[in-house]
Amino acid sequence: MAVERTLSIIKPDATARNQTGAVNALIEKTGLRIIAQKRVRWSKAQAEKFYEVHKARPFYSDLVGFMTSGPIVVQVLEGENAIQVYRDVMGATDPAKAAPGTIRRELAESIERNSVHGSDSAANAAIEIALNFKPEEIVG
Repeated sequence: MAVERTLSIIKPDATARNQTGAVNALIEKTGLRIIAQKRVRWSKAQAEKFYEVHKARPFYSDLVGFMTSGPIVVQVLEGENAIQVYRDVMGATDPAKAAPGTIRRELAESIERNSVHGSDSAANAAIEIALNFKPEEIVG
C-alpha cells in the first residue's frame, strides 16, 4: 500500500458551527495525519477555479456562492491510501445515506451543506493541493 496525500476542505457550514475539531478528531481516528491546515476565505475567483470541472452543471453558481459564504479550513492529509480512507470517513454526499460514524452522517446538515470535501483521485488531489498550498506550507 502506498502513502498518499489528499486535500480536505471543511466547508463554511461546518466552520460556522465550530465543527473543525470534531472533523479533525474523526480524521485522526482513521490514522491519517493532518500535515497542513489553514483557515481561509476563498474569493469568487478561487472557488470558480477550484470547482471549474462542474462549470456546466446547474448547481455550479450555488456551489461557488456557498463556498465563498464564510471561512473554510483547507488541509493536506497523509497516510496509507489516504484518498480512499478519507472518502470512506467522509461518507456519502447525502448525509441521510452516509454510514454511522462518518463525518457527513454525524456533522452535516444536508446534501448541499455536507460539511466536507475530499479529493476523488490522486491526480485531482495533486491539483487541489497545489491550488491551496505552497510546498513550504506542507510539513510532512
